[in-house]
Amino acid sequence: MFFHPMDFLIIIAFGISLWAQFKVSGNFQKWSEVPASSGLTGAEVARMILDRNGLYHVPVEVVPGRLTDHYDPVSRTVRLSEPVYYGRSIAAISVAAHEVGHAVQHKQSYGALVLRHRMFPVVNFTSGVAPFLLLAGFLFQQFSLLGLGIIFFSFAVAFQLITLPVEFNASSRAKKFMLAEGIIYPGEERGVNKVLGAAALTYVAAALISVLELLKYILIFTQSSDED
Repeated sequence: MFFHPMDFLIIIAFGISLWAQFKVSGNFQKWSEVPASSGLTGAEVARMILDRNGLYHVPVEVVPGRLTDHYDPVSRTVRLSEPVYYGRSIAAISVAAHEVGHAVQHKQSYGALVLRHRMFPVVNFTSGVAPFLLLAGFLFQQFSLLGLGIIFFSFAVAFQLITLPVEFNASSRAKKFMLAEGIIYPGEERGVNKVLGAAALTYVAAALISVLELLKYILIFTQSSDED
């Protein structure tokens, strides 16, 4: 069974995801045109917050692309896209501070981040195998394969759910850092919230899609088992 009533909800969730991505791009573009009162670049903000938290050894590197910013927990490096690294806008410093938030989480062994790191090798394997198990279970009516595929897929869903508090916490830390250090003024909080809030919504939408897909597979599995 390739079509299921749950597919309608999944389509709606995909629509939310596309809208969220549009909001991320739109908000980043809008607030990239609004200069931050501090006059600092994203790289300078990242370096300042890292140093304030004793993370002198964590480098800040520039990477090509747009919205390619991330924190690498393996090499313990903050990597910022060119518009963020060199930018002096509300968008640039917001994204930079958010990525540094992950570095601080790492230093403090933030629970959700630690769990996500430990799950990654398992999820990397199960998420690659799960689609083949699910497809084989559907095609050959092998419900043992379908059940195993559901179990493997559930690891990926759990990983995405755990990502939510990690991202929200990093954004919360970013805003606190910037206010505490005088990097932004109270009137600039709106822009920071817009930029980081839109980014957080993409993670929520992705998690919603995964949860709905998992529920769909579970319903198909239980219905097929009842028929047998």
